[in-house]
Amino acid sequence: MTAENVPANPGQTGSPTSGEPVYLSVGILRRPHGLRGEMLMEVLTDFPQHLRAGTRLFVGQNYAPMTLASVRGHNDGLLVRFRGIENPDQAGKYRSNPVFVSAQDRPPLPEGEFYHHEVIGLRVVTEADEELGSLAEILITGANEVYIVKRPDGGELLLPAIEEVILKIDPAAGLVRVRLLPGLDE
Repeated sequence: MTAENVPANPGQTGSPTSGEPVYLSVGILRRPHGLRGEMLMEVLTDFPQHLRAGTRLFVGQNYAPMTLASVRGHNDGLLVRFRGIENPDQAGKYRSNPVFVSAQDRPPLPEGEFYHHEVIGLRVVTEADEELGSLAEILITGANEVYIVKRPDGGELLLPAIEEVILKIDPAAGLVRVRLLPGLDE
């Protein structure tokens, strides 16, 4: 799932501590639409089909809990309406607010696949146990994702997320094991 990892404490980076809520960005409310309280939402998730009536979302930087009353496709986005929002004036108060889902409410992924927030912050080591740094960011590219590793000296290492390079991801152990192909560590 392509979604921003947002810890409950916005000043924190990396994976949250155990038990701390994590919110995943799924969209941004843009503007009211029509007369019944609908809003146009820019979609930021790869799984918009999981957003349906009855889904609990969190709106704004204060993560106000709101429940979807209706959802329908509209051009490149969605038209959403929340319970209790019945007109354009009420909807307009939420213009430009980010929309989140709780990480604990996310759908399970197939074996061996992970959400970005589960791997950001993990230690990155070579197959010879050489410490390379920590996984700081994941870039979405056309061919494959690219892992940005923050090195202890402050530099960065870019690793393509392909089978030949990423040998094992083990969130329980807190590490990503990699094989450095020729030219990757230059």
